[in-house]
Amino acid sequence: GTFLCIAPWNFPLAIFTGQVAAALAAGNTVIAKPAEQTPIVAYHAVKLFHKAGVPADVLHLVLGDGARVGAKLVADERITGVAFTGSTETAKIINRTLAARDGAIAPLIAETGGQNAMIVDSTALPEQVADDVIMSAFGSAGQRCSALRVLFVQDSVADKVINMIKGALKERVIGDPAKLTTDIGPIIDEEARTRLAAHCARMEAEATLVAKADMTADAANGTFLAPHVFELKSLDQLDKEVFGPVLHIIRFKADEIEGVLAQIKATGYGLTFGVHSRLEGRWKELFEKTRIGNTYINRNMIGAVVGVQPFGGEGLSGTGPKAGGPHYLFRFAAEHTLTINTAAVGGNAELFSMNEEA
Repeated sequence: GTFLCIAPWNFPLAIFTGQVAAALAAGNTVIAKPAEQTPIVAYHAVKLFHKAGVPADVLHLVLGDGARVGAKLVADERITGVAFTGSTETAKIINRTLAARDGAIAPLIAETGGQNAMIVDSTALPEQVADDVIMSAFGSAGQRCSALRVLFVQDSVADKVINMIKGALKERVIGDPAKLTTDIGPIIDEEARTRLAAHCARMEAEATLVAKADMTADAANGTFLAPHVFELKSLDQLDKEVFGPVLHIIRFKADEIEGVLAQIKATGYGLTFGVHSRLEGRWKELFEKTRIGNTYINRNMIGAVVGVQPFGGEGLSGTGPKAGGPHYLFRFAAEHTLTINTAAVGGNAELFSMNEEA
């Protein structure tokens, strides 16, 4: 049928293209609605789709505010499926809107946010942990669905690990991303920057400020926010995902690992999870005990490669299908079977005709 593909601003080409290509490959027509912050990238992407041979009446680009334009499209019963990447709150609104329609039940393919955690035990290599934490928490200014939000560090090595993270953060340059010397760029817009600044102000009152990056002259103007590191007592001090360059650290004792897992589970999210440990049994056990879409062992938690590390979450983090995974396209299609006598024949006309000829 007709799929509505709603893409986010943080990967305005990759996610936009992935959604559209999957829907087209499964035989659908597509209405593509990018985030209102990134319409130009989507415009050029659709022009390239058309130039490559996708008919203009099969792929349409619709621009506009999500709350108005997106809401109208989702409510239209001619939309037979929705692919969405963005916030959990918006995914719930889309889900309720689809459920309230009088027509056929439409599938929702959603990949949303996460309260992404990493556990570091006493056997981990501190230097590697520091590098991977900085990249996971502050790469792309923390504006990735998969970015590290909460770091659990075993208390016996916490001071050393935290000091290394502080030192590594001090070396990062915040400024104009067009410059090769820049490590961390701006926040997407002023609305997001204001929201993050308010969170940091609350954390300064309710938690312990561990580190705050230095800002360069390049960051004096624009929507820049200095990366922050706070130490918390418990994960329940965070009531939702903080989508930006803010890392929260929690210490734990070796015999408290089950409590750590309980805190992670209680968030309801299940997108990405990291483990740093040289004990194979430890990371295998943690992987088996968590309900997380993507688990990363002794590496950073961002940068999943399509076709290599299929990406997607569960719970509050999504509906399950993983982009780049072997089962992704099935969600964009309806399965039909035709049974003749006792033989069930696969679900499209081309396959049926092939079987008849055989």
